[in-house]
Amino acid sequence: MEQGPALVALATAQFVVVLSTSIVNVALPAVSGGLGLSSGALSWVVNAYVLAFGALLLPGGRFADLCGRRRMFAAGTTVFALASLAAGLAPNAGALIAARAAQGVGAALLAPAALALVLLIFPPGAKPQGGGLTRGAALGVWGAVSGAGGAAGVILGGVLTEWYGWRAVFLVVVPIAVTSLGATLLLVPADRPTGGGLDLVGAIASTTGLTALVYALTAGQPLAAVAGLALLAAFADRQRRTTTPLVPPRLLRTGRVAAANLAMTLLGAVWVGLFYFLPLYQQQVLGYSALAAGLTQLPLALTVVVASTLAPRLPDRAGLGAALAALTLLALARTDGTFAVDLLGPSVLVGAGLGVAFVRLTTLATDGVPAADSGLAGGLVNTTRQTGGALGLALLTALAPTAGDHRTAFATTALIALLTTAAALTTLTGSTDRTRRNPS
Repeated sequence: MEQGPALVALATAQFVVVLSTSIVNVALPAVSGGLGLSSGALSWVVNAYVLAFGALLLPGGRFADLCGRRRMFAAGTTVFALASLAAGLAPNAGALIAARAAQGVGAALLAPAALALVLLIFPPGAKPQGGGLTRGAALGVWGAVSGAGGAAGVILGGVLTEWYGWRAVFLVVVPIAVTSLGATLLLVPADRPTGGGLDLVGAIASTTGLTALVYALTAGQPLAAVAGLALLAAFADRQRRTTTPLVPPRLLRTGRVAAANLAMTLLGAVWVGLFYFLPLYQQQVLGYSALAAGLTQLPLALTVVVASTLAPRLPDRAGLGAALAALTLLALARTDGTFAVDLLGPSVLVGAGLGVAFVRLTTLATDGVPAADSGLAGGLVNTTRQTGGALGLALLTALAPTAGDHRTAFATTALIALLTTAAALTTLTGSTDRTRRNPS
């Protein structure tokens, strides 16, 4: 098997999954006008995808290990492509939001399976074949593609919305997903399922708990928040008692898995919040067209790709400081600001910060994980990122319900970035110390 082409095929799937998180953001004003969505309903065009994605990633990762990673990748990609087609053809708001949720289900099946296949193709400590990539370098490529997907989504969303209308932002991902599926089936051999059972009760508790919590933040429902927290607490307790946990305690004790996923949760909130509010600020406050809002994301996109590629050579926490500085500058952006003065510098800084942080946290979250749990580890790191994004977006839209509240949104996002930095400076270091004391 050629490692390079296989990585390209799998990374393309990751690209389109992340792309689908952000490509709709620039199109939101056009979607609102076309289907008559309120500001509250509009956030669900994003959150239906992010929430379904995040809430189902743990079962998706476990399914990948139990049923076979390539098989689950094929099933998830098929669901994802069909749901994308349905979103592009949606006749009303309800159909669009339902299709976005179905996209999230497909993404939750394919994303952890894709990352698990990458971890199997590039085993830890193995020498590159014929001048190929090490696992660290492969994860650097994975992070670069993920970062590029988020930034490219905003650019492509602007171009497609301006030239072809908002439906094109959903339809464009269909051929990309189909191509990735075909290439993966040709290039990646079938893997051996691990077998075992699935904690269905735990899966239901975690999924409904996360859904209730996001709904509570979005709709301002305290009872839903209490129910969500209670379900998540019951899920955590069950993981310690059941013989088939979704998140085995041993996984959280491996290396720096627990600490890295904590930081990834916060990073997800920063990532989704930025790509949601920045295009809205540009279009609804600064008066940019969808095309202009998309094209002005090019410096951010390029910086994310470059920083992700260089991330293995940079300090673990360098990116978080850059992201924090950039978001602080965006919180000070003027209502009559210009791209050169108010947006260019922060865009480059935040692109560098997010690119480095995502790659390093993904590496730490999968470091030392045995092959039998690779799908689960991939599902967990994707879960924490997407869950953080869903919760963060729900919180941010509650605090800043209109585009005119951009300063509140960016200031809150900067505060979350500060918490992320604190997690990297304290929790990760503490986890390293515990690992040294308890190497087993």
